Amino acid sequence: MQSTLQTVISADGTRIAFESSGDGHPVILVGGAFNDRTTVAALAAALAPGFRAIAHDRRGRGGSGDAPAYAVEREIEDLAALIEHAGGPASLFGHSSRAVLALEAAAYGRPEALLPALADFLS
Repeated sequence: MQSTLQTVISADGTRIAFESSGDGHPVILVGGAFNDRTTVAALAAALAPGFRAIAHDRRGRGGSGDAPAYAVEREIEDLAALIEHAGGPASLFGHSSRAVLALEAAAYGRPEALLPALADFLS
């Protein structure tokens, strides 16, 4: 399945790069702390037949820009921009320490991150 490199602009103006592949309910794949979108490429390929898999470069990695100082709120804004681009709602899959970021996004008012679509797919 073909993926395409695109960008969205986060709330603070930072460019966030991502690849999207597949059709269906959007699932945003959030790689681990030191990873870019290539870390979750195999998972994106596995999900693409049934979902729209969105793998992004976290701030300061790959094709994404960065901010002068790190704040978890900026990464949550990045996820919000990706969810909006996907047409929301979207599910989030967090790898490694970024699973906590997915939970933080839900706690900061992104309840669509808790949709059960992946749980149904994986069962």
